Amino acid sequence: MGGVLSSRQIQAMADAGQIRLAAPLAHGQIQPASLDLRLGPKAYRVRASFLPGKRRSVDELLAALKYDEMSLEGDGAVLERGCFYVVPLLESLALDESVVGAANPKSSTGRLDIFTRLITDRGDRFDEVAAGYRGPLYAEVSPRSFSVRARKGTRLNQLRFRGRAQGASLSDADLAELHRKSPLVDGPLNLRDGVVLRVALDAGAFGGIIGYRAQKHTDVIDVDRIGAYRIDDYWDRLPSRDGRLILDPGDFYILASRERLAIPPDIAAEMAPMDAAIGEFRVHYAGFFDPGFGAGADGRPGARAVLEVRSREVPFILEDGQFIGRLVYERMAETPETLYGQSGVSNYQGQGLKLSKHFMTE
Repeated sequence: MGGVLSSRQIQAMADAGQIRLAAPLAHGQIQPASLDLRLGPKAYRVRASFLPGKRRSVDELLAALKYDEMSLEGDGAVLERGCFYVVPLLESLALDESVVGAANPKSSTGRLDIFTRLITDRGDRFDEVAAGYRGPLYAEVSPRSFSVRARKGTRLNQLRFRGRAQGASLSDADLAELHRKSPLVDGPLNLRDGVVLRVALDAGAFGGIIGYRAQKHTDVIDVDRIGAYRIDDYWDRLPSRDGRLILDPGDFYILASRERLAIPPDIAAEMAPMDAAIGEFRVHYAGFFDPGFGAGADGRPGARAVLEVRSREVPFILEDGQFIGRLVYERMAETPETLYGQSGVSNYQGQGLKLSKHFMTE
């Protein structure tokens, strides 16, 4: 079996005990092509980020590195900006040798600039789960722009499962053929080991505002409260200035792609950063795009990719239409029964320049 596993296959893994649950699955936890992961009842503040390596468990390192233990029960706890936490998750795994996993922050997590990565026992890479892995899962959590309140059951990252059989990844030739049959973007298709995305900094694209920059000193954000916060209490709105934006080192920006996207029902996609040689910036968080994302009623592209951007160490000028990221595509093992936007828990279908779901709509 090759390709990304669907919601039906993920549910079957849970039923078979390959996904082990310390609490019953929550509503909407299984997405069309991924599983949301939930924080457990305790968080450990640690001195620094770490990987256990091939011979150690995460618990062994926590015993040496943790210097504070926090309860996430009830109203939870505040995770302070700039600090590192490791949180055991409510899900664990008992995979067979035919399946691997890959994790990513959820869209809302990335848009709040919460650096979140998955760690496994005896793992030497973040966000990867080896074939045949049996053991607990942990989230490394580090809020970068805002201090946040989280609790047991909060979902910050998500896990995709893939069959190990080869041939699921789509080449540029495959993407060009797919685009001819059903458009992947609403404009020219630029290919470079995936579909290249360009940044939209045109004054007319979003009514004169081209993006948002996170403020330095704000109140805490409760990550489980939806539509509760005023935009201007946390973000500076960025007006267009002749199609240019200077990225300041250390600042966090929310921008959007010029292209509108549509992910076909039998395809999944993932955001990957462009080569660092094209500029002194990075699209901060990779992201999963589920089957059906962006597709309008007629199946045509209707949603932009939201981009979480940081400059590296020097100020850098972005210009309207500049290449800023790319999407890589792979086949699903089967078409999901419910596509993105059809479940009632899809917050970003048809999005333009959009902050996370925590902020009031205008």
